[in-house]
Parts: sequence; structure tokens; C-alpha cells
Amino acid sequence: MKPFLPEDFLLTTETARRLYIEHAAPQPIFDYHCHLPPAEIASNRQFENLTRIWLWGDHYKWRALRTNGIPENSITGDVPDYEKFLLFAKSMQHMVRNPLHHWSHLELRRYFGIDLLINEANAPQIWEQANAKLATPELTTHGILNKFKVAVVCTTDDAIDSLEHHHAIAKSGIKTRVFPTFRPDKAFVVDQPAVFNPWVEKLAERAGTTISKFSDFLAALDSRHAAFHAIGARVSDHGLEYMPWEPCSEADAAAIFDQARAGKAATAQQWTRFATHLMLFLGRIDAKRGWTKQLHLGALRNNNSRLLKLLGADAGVDSIGDFSQAKNLSRYLDTLDAEGQLPKTILYNLNPADNYPFATMIGNFQGEGQPGKIQFGSGWWFLDQKEGMEWQLNALSQLGLLHRFVGMLTDSRSFLSYVRHEYFRRILCGMIGNDVENGAIPNDPKALGTMVEDICFGNASRHFGLEYGKF
Repeated sequence: MKPFLPEDFLLTTETARRLYIEHAAPQPIFDYHCHLPPAEIASNRQFENLTRIWLWGDHYKWRALRTNGIPENSITGDVPDYEKFLLFAKSMQHMVRNPLHHWSHLELRRYFGIDLLINEANAPQIWEQANAKLATPELTTHGILNKFKVAVVCTTDDAIDSLEHHHAIAKSGIKTRVFPTFRPDKAFVVDQPAVFNPWVEKLAERAGTTISKFSDFLAALDSRHAAFHAIGARVSDHGLEYMPWEPCSEADAAAIFDQARAGKAATAQQWTRFATHLMLFLGRIDAKRGWTKQLHLGALRNNNSRLLKLLGADAGVDSIGDFSQAKNLSRYLDTLDAEGQLPKTILYNLNPADNYPFATMIGNFQGEGQPGKIQFGSGWWFLDQKEGMEWQLNALSQLGLLHRFVGMLTDSRSFLSYVRHEYFRRILCGMIGNDVENGAIPNDPKALGTMVEDICFGNASRHFGLEYGKF
């Protein structure tokens, strides 16, 4: 019987072990999509204790604790940090086979050097040892990025963000290159004038202009896109239930905009038409500046109205949606492609039923002299666990070119999430190693090593056109 999390964890063959040790593990990390707070990188935050870095803002853990019957006040309320940690430690034994069980133990080992099972008995020792390590420069935000050889971080930023923290980071001398990602979610909420109108006013302020008509609105968005570009951004992002598609003229979009500015909410059909027009505009400016567009599709958000009211969005009450995806997505990509304005694009699905539609969709719009221009993104959110990653890798392998894949990302708010890259790399090497030893793919050490290195780092470093820190 093997011990828990052995050195060859998930590496069941000699080929897998060699690929991981020699080719995957040494690669830097290119974290092209995450939700790390730029302010905490700019200030080189030193976390006060283990709860602050491990449990605050982590809705994966919140969901598990709720399922284990922990009262909400003890998860997100004003209960002391140590008590929150004790409840998490006590709950860990109930998380077996949940990826949190693997991730949490890997985090203890890789960040703190603590090789203990997390439980109520060990909790005081873990708390003391981890807090002592957190007080050192090695585990400030800069220290963590350096420790894990994070070459690039792309945070997720509202289009109206001042970018002041990114400017500060750029001057800090940190080896990791940190760039913003342009995510203009509130530009779409014409069905919520109380949210839309203050955001438009802030957009005008940030762009140094006035917005009195729809053309002003588009010009301000383009101006902010250019400001992101100037500081190094090359990635945009949209979080949508599904791709909207109902063709809409400029005049019709302007009328819907004017209506929202007057305080009248758009109907569902009007929202679809406006969002279609806006998504095409944003795709064109991504193409104009050579960016990559990320489309995160399929989340059914804020299901629990009680917790939404108590905590706001990102409270851990989202789930997989069962929206129709393929037809509208095809029409969107095809329209931009026909215009010669389709940017590099990454498609992420949250419903595993969409693995094959998305894996086949990317093949429809490739080419133009760029390997892997359109990507089927890594297992996302509820699918960034072992089975979900394997499903994604298998679908991509069968229907596309695995070797051109840009690899894993953290998609996390936690600085402790870099073990997810190790998790992915072990799964990748395990799958390839098994195929080699079963005779399904050739045993060509040089070619296989190059493929693993490219998927772990090289492809992303070439795809995004971002300067990266050398480790």
C-alpha cells in the first residue's frame, strides 16, 4: 500500500515519472487567467495568519464547509480566524475524494513544508508552523510568486479599473510580470439601469471624456482597451451564460443604450440584441490589437438569493448551467472570421456535456498561419479536478492537437493555488505515460518531452505575446 500523496502521485508508469520530473516540474508557470487581487501584489502583502491566506474568499472551501453543516457565520462571518481554521481542519476528513482534499494537503507541503494529515488533532501544530512561515519573506505575495517560478500573472480587471496597482507592480522590480485582463461585464447590463448608468459615468471619467450617445460609449470602451494595452495587457475575458446572438444594427443598439440611460430596463430580447452588437465590437478591437479573447460560458450564477443578499456575488452559490451553446457560438465566431477580425480565442465550458461541441468548434476557425489560434480551454471551475481535466484533455486529443494546447491556469483568488499547476502536470504526464507504456503512442523521449514542456509553458509563452519573467 502506498502512502498518501507519494512522490509519484498520479504517475503510475516509469514514462510518466520521467516526463514529470525531467520536463513538467521544471517549467515556470504562465498563469494567464486568475483573480488574484492586484493590490495585494502591489503591496507585497504579508498575510496575518493561515486563515487569511487559506480560507478568505475561497468559495470552493465555503461550499464544502456548508455541505458539512458549518454555520454561515463560522465560514464568512465574524468568528475569530483561529476558530474558522479549526472548523476547516475538523471538516477535512469528510472531504476525501473532493479535490480540496488533495489541494489542501499539497498546499501544506509545498508552501509550508508541513507533511501532516489535516485534522482536528493536528490543527494547533499546523496553525503554529504555518503562521511562523507566513511571517517570513518567502511567503509574502512576491515571495510566493518567486518560489513557484510564476513567470506571468494575468489578473481579471474591470474596464473602469484605474490600473494604479498594475502601474505600481510594474515599478516594483518583481521578477513575475503581472498584467491586467480587460473584463467589461457591466457594459452589458442594459437590463439593470441602476447598475449600468453609474458604471457608464465611471467609464467616462476613466476615459477622460463624456458619454452622451452610443458612439461615445463605444469610443470610451476602445480608449480603456488601449489603456490596458499600454500597460501590457493582451487578454480580454467575458463571463456569460451563453453567447448571445441576434443581429442588431448600430441604430437599434443605440436606441437600447439611450433607453437604459433614461432609466428604462431593456427587455430580454433587447438585451440579446445589444449584447450581440457589443460582443462583435469587442471582438474587433481585440483583433485590432492582437489580443486573445477568453469566453467563459455555462455558469448558472447566484442561485441562493439569501446568500447573495448576505454576501454578494462570488459567494459560492453558483453551479453548472445547461444552456444551449454551439449554434450561437458558431455564428459569433463565423461573423468575425468572415470579416477577417476574429481574434485569438479560448473557449471554456462549464458543462462537461459541451466538451465535444467546444473541442470540435475550435477546428472550424483555425489557420491563418498561427498554430492553435483558437483554443479549447482547460477544465474550468467545477471541472478543474482530476476527472474534469482528463475529460478535457481526452476531448482535445481526440478532436484537435494536444501539442498546441496552452495548458493550465489557476482561475483562483488564492495565492495558495499554484499547486493546481502541479496537479495538472501530473495528470497530463500520467495520461501520456500510460499511453506510451500501452503502445498507444510512440516512445520518443525527445518528442514527448518537448510536447510536455510546450503544454506546461512554451505554448502559452508564444500564444499570448506577453513578456515574461525569466526563472
